Amino acid sequence: MERLDQHTTPEATLRGVDQGVVMGGTPAGVGGTPAGTFDPWSYRDEAGVAGSNLAGYKVEATDGSIGKIDSDSNEVNASYLVVDTGPWIFGRKVMLPAGTVNHVDHDERKVYVDRNKDQIKAAPEYDETATDPAFRDKLGGYYTDTYAAPPAGDLR
Repeated sequence: MERLDQHTTPEATLRGVDQGVVMGGTPAGVGGTPAGTFDPWSYRDEAGVAGSNLAGYKVEATDGSIGKIDSDSNEVNASYLVVDTGPWIFGRKVMLPAGTVNHVDHDERKVYVDRNKDQIKAAPEYDETATDPAFRDKLGGYYTDTYAAPPAGDLR
């Protein structure tokens, strides 16, 4: 293994390599996890949520507005948004796992998610009375299957 010069910091060494790659050759992803991994039930570190109450914020998919947040959860490893889609899907509510949140603009009161309208519309239907783990597993599996790591230039 190559040793670092004692006068060279790891940060300086990393500046000289592709910023999309971290030690070990693993591409860096959002939330400090390797690209291609996705945790549907945890907010990304840089999403800007940090304990905020997001109820009432508008939600923007990659291709337009989908509605307003009716309720949210910041429960560890079980965080999500419930979005009232209004007339877009005939008043249906959808649950979005926290991992779909790309970033939050608190000044504009908007939450940006990394899925498009068709992906959200095709998600398993949210049932407010369904509290069983099977629904959570089904929904988390659906959003994990639709996950695609963003290009390195698109990370915020």
